[in-house]
Amino acid sequence: MDERKQLFTYRNLQNIAKYQGDMTSQVSEFPAERTFHYQHSLPPLPVPSLEGSLAKYLDAVRPFATEEEYQVTAAVVKRFGEGIGKDLHQKLLQRARTRRNWLEEWWLDAAYLELRYPSQLNVNFGGPAPYLEHCWPPTEGVQLQRTSISMWHTLQYWDLLRTERLDPHKAGNVVLDMDQFRMLFCTCKVPGVTKDTIINYFKTESEGPCPSHVVVMCRGRFFSFDAVCDGHILTPPELLRHLTHVKQCCEGEPAGDGVAALTSEERTRWAKAREYLIGIDPANKTILETIQSSLFVVSLDDAKPYATAEDYTPMTREALTGDPTIRWGDKSYNSISFADGTFGSNCDHAPYDAMVLVTQGYYVDQQLKASDGKWKGSETVRPMPLPEELVFTVDDRVRSDVAHAKQQYFETTQDLQVVCYAFTSFGKAAIKQKKLHPDTFIQLALQLAYYRQHGRSGSCYETAMTRRFYHGRTETMRPCTLEAQNWCHTMLLPAASAEAKRKALLLAFNKHNKLMAEAQNGKGFDRHLLGLYLIAKEEGLPMPDLFTDPLYSKSGGGGNFVLSTSLVGYTTVLGAVAPMVHYGYGFFYRIGDERIVASCSAWKSSPETDAETLFQNLVTSLHEMLHLATTAQL
Repeated sequence: MDERKQLFTYRNLQNIAKYQGDMTSQVSEFPAERTFHYQHSLPPLPVPSLEGSLAKYLDAVRPFATEEEYQVTAAVVKRFGEGIGKDLHQKLLQRARTRRNWLEEWWLDAAYLELRYPSQLNVNFGGPAPYLEHCWPPTEGVQLQRTSISMWHTLQYWDLLRTERLDPHKAGNVVLDMDQFRMLFCTCKVPGVTKDTIINYFKTESEGPCPSHVVVMCRGRFFSFDAVCDGHILTPPELLRHLTHVKQCCEGEPAGDGVAALTSEERTRWAKAREYLIGIDPANKTILETIQSSLFVVSLDDAKPYATAEDYTPMTREALTGDPTIRWGDKSYNSISFADGTFGSNCDHAPYDAMVLVTQGYYVDQQLKASDGKWKGSETVRPMPLPEELVFTVDDRVRSDVAHAKQQYFETTQDLQVVCYAFTSFGKAAIKQKKLHPDTFIQLALQLAYYRQHGRSGSCYETAMTRRFYHGRTETMRPCTLEAQNWCHTMLLPAASAEAKRKALLLAFNKHNKLMAEAQNGKGFDRHLLGLYLIAKEEGLPMPDLFTDPLYSKSGGGGNFVLSTSLVGYTTVLGAVAPMVHYGYGFFYRIGDERIVASCSAWKSSPETDAETLFQNLVTSLHEMLHLATTAQL
């Protein structure tokens, strides 16, 4: 294959995220393949070879090292591979023989449940709903009506999962794990003094009864009602009556105690506050269990972000950093309804990855689009009990805990810069026309944007899904390769020719595509190294030099990536996250046929970073890359 064909090859990523690009047929009335049909036949998560992982690791640290530093690290890696690393690897292989997914429990603990810093902002993801792009632009006076319709479609999606009528996801002919979809509804994280837990109440119809109540939060108060009456999901007119009742109860009244703000606290502090809350009144435990087991939380927010299809910033910021008294930070799904008739979400990341909410959000979006955002069914409202208010018993200590939680939350959120814009010059169609992979295109554009802004390469994490394996979630793909770094350097050289830039781009594209395919196929190295690290830790062994070597963290290891990124998909749904490190960026993006929408976050207190500038540099990079690709094709 000649260089031109290599540069524009698109098909070597083995259908990466293909299911996100075509969800139009994701529901079957009488499915031949039920949602969880293939769970028991999925292959186990493999353990990569030690030699392969160490070679890939050495390759990954190269862009961040001088020749002298690299030689030191190479010697450390050699000693590890010939010594303690061999023993740790054998123990990992032994663990994998008794588990279908040797990483699952470790990952949940190390990445989520053992973390002690506040998770609502540092772990959760949030984002804007896309409905304003078509049938539901910002509008006064329609909040409750639209919420009732959005809730109804969400409840239909829950019913699809309950009855297993959601088609199993596939990448080409490869079946993907669907276990995370069990965690979208009736799921909550519960704080512990040293480690949190996840409680999941969801069951399919064949497994037995499942909670069917919803919790609505409004002005620091909690209400609950059953979303099913006489075996049928409540209709939008019935949901509207319940929502109207909640709103009427809260209007003109003092705000509630805002106990939900405690979920935004440091985890151990929240765990102790929760224990105290239960201790002063056993009824508080019942309320907590009602929230935990609920299908999802609906947040009636008084904010009016007034976002547009070109500037999602206000909605994204509000979804990620909004009022902590009307969202339960530990809940798997908080659906946020803004007073201007727009919507967002905020979700705990521990039980599932973003693609679960993307799939649900896209389903609702398509249903709304098909019905023009209107309810065309019966207006009859059946007799049923009104929502019940859930009132916590609180005392001065609880009020003090809530005040402290709110203070630390607002101090942190005020430090977070969030921008979210649509790039409308071109999208997936133009990129694919050049036979380029759209995701690789965006990732390399981001590398160039960072390089242009900061004068150096940025260690970068991109999510690679490993759902082709049993209970697979993610692997780290590192886009900052030596080839990407060389290309960025070449692009900024005034004397560099178009041919030199094209050749450098060719190499960067091919390397990225190769690494992504390997990561998706269980041949990445970051999770492997994490496994070796955790075995050493569990056995009380001295920490191997590989993990204390400066290049380990400098290249992003141990959760130190400067750029924390993820392709949310090729649908209309987007999200946002806080940066992984104080001097870094959070970067989520979705790729449409004619537009690319990206959210970018940074900490204002970091003098090095600016999310607005990074997005503008991204725009410049995108234009330069398409021009280069066009020139190369001619």
